Amino acid sequence: MRVPEILRTTMLAETRLFKIEELHLRFSNGVERIYERLPAVGKPAVMVVAVNEADEVMLIREYAAGFHENQLTLPKGAAERGETLEEAANRELKEEVGFGARRIEWLKALNLSPGHMGFTINVMLARDLYAARLPADEPEPPEVVPWPLSRIAELSERSDFAEARALAALYLVSLRLGRLEQHTEERRDE
Repeated sequence: MRVPEILRTTMLAETRLFKIEELHLRFSNGVERIYERLPAVGKPAVMVVAVNEADEVMLIREYAAGFHENQLTLPKGAAERGETLEEAANRELKEEVGFGARRIEWLKALNLSPGHMGFTINVMLARDLYAARLPADEPEPPEVVPWPLSRIAELSERSDFAEARALAALYLVSLRLGRLEQHTEERRDE
């Protein structure tokens, strides 16, 4: 299957955070359609799964404007100009959680709703944590909520932990750390 040909792109709207484009497409069978999308803008982003020595994931509770509520999630943010993904992950961790990491590993780039958006976030696993705080850019500091890796299945059932990217990031970390089978077996025993 071939990617459709873009006949024309029209900018419909632009804010400081988003752009909305209209794509006039021709598919390989000759059918033409108009799609709307939010194209990728700005810098690469990271989502950090930080695991401390007690085998806990460092979650944060912060304001989610899309739902006008506070939600549990993972530290995340955009890389600054000239920053590597690892440096961005470490900075976000220091700003949002008050810890840095001596070991940071890239796991996977995830996209969200690829039929409509061009946004990608890079899942980073951070370990060997140490206390370090940087000033944050949030209007108020998020609440830090350490969560045991052994209770990830329980976390996934909470209504205040529903961000798909964060759920996927924890799944990837569970695979990487060899913990997924353990959680599955625990759930079967209940």
